[in-house]
Amino acid sequence: MGASIARAMLKDFARKCLYFSGALGLYHRLRNADSLTVVMFHRTLRQDDPRWASCDPDYTLGEDLFVSSLDFFRRHYRVVSLQDVLRARREGAGLPPRALLISFDDGWLDNVDYALPALRSAGLPAVMFVAADAVGARQPFYQERIVSAWRLGKLSLEALAASVAEYSGETLDSVRAGIDGLRALIARLETMPSTSRRAVLERHADALNDDLQHMIDVDDLARLRAGGVELGLHGKSHVAMTRADDLANELGGARAAMAAMLSPQSPDEGLASDACATMSFPHGAFDDAIAAQARESGYELLFTSVPVLNPVGGKPSWLLGRTGYETDTIADANGTFRPEWLAWYLFRRDARRLA
Repeated sequence: MGASIARAMLKDFARKCLYFSGALGLYHRLRNADSLTVVMFHRTLRQDDPRWASCDPDYTLGEDLFVSSLDFFRRHYRVVSLQDVLRARREGAGLPPRALLISFDDGWLDNVDYALPALRSAGLPAVMFVAADAVGARQPFYQERIVSAWRLGKLSLEALAASVAEYSGETLDSVRAGIDGLRALIARLETMPSTSRRAVLERHADALNDDLQHMIDVDDLARLRAGGVELGLHGKSHVAMTRADDLANELGGARAAMAAMLSPQSPDEGLASDACATMSFPHGAFDDAIAAQARESGYELLFTSVPVLNPVGGKPSWLLGRTGYETDTIADANGTFRPEWLAWYLFRRDARRLA
């Protein structure tokens, strides 16, 4: 046995002992009593769902691991709603010790299919930050469509690289193999002018359509709210706001679109207004000027992808960190949920106010 393997095994054994002895939980109760943890999810799927074969594995959690995560949250946190956080911000109402908010990004239909029933069964609230233009769109964002086409064998790295080179007018270096090479090409696409990017996507349009329903519809908004999942925004088009051609439309246009979608559904104007008062930044991309403009546009709470715990002494900040995790953060090679891994990952996050 190599020394590195032995060290890894010893480290894993130590984490298990710390967790199951209760020492790690005690550390969490003392250290994080005055912090708000916001966890961030994207997709939740069953492996027998046809969408599983083409999903982006870095942004997808199996239903079984999601359910185990909820059990973990109930054991170690006081799960709060978006309304609780808004009240704490507006009125200085206190949050319970070790508060945790469950959030989802984008507007995936599988969240309605799998995450919503799991949340209802556990009796836990959550919030979904919805990209306004995704509501009613059958296919997902182009980044996910590219990953899907590649995983299904309908789009090769070479074909995509050739199109990116042609429409960018640049010679690409050798493309790395596998998912890393694909993500590098997607990152290059994201920096291209929108007209050039559209040309690349149109060239591969047939490959990028899997004929499955991926995104929520307007009627699903009501289902989410009835099930205890509140709504917020995730921009209008899901473009990174640091690259937006029209930032005002990404901010204000998203709020107008959400208000229009919710107004026929609910007589409660307060709930509809609150859905337009919170936003998470698409791709986690923002800067100080964008955050300031978002506040001026009417957003009261802004959620980042900065993986920190949020001190809530007095009241929470208007700019909050969130922590996401992937399958291999919480499950071993056999797919078994490892609560000690998740505890080690979440309990020790830095705690600081972002604004």
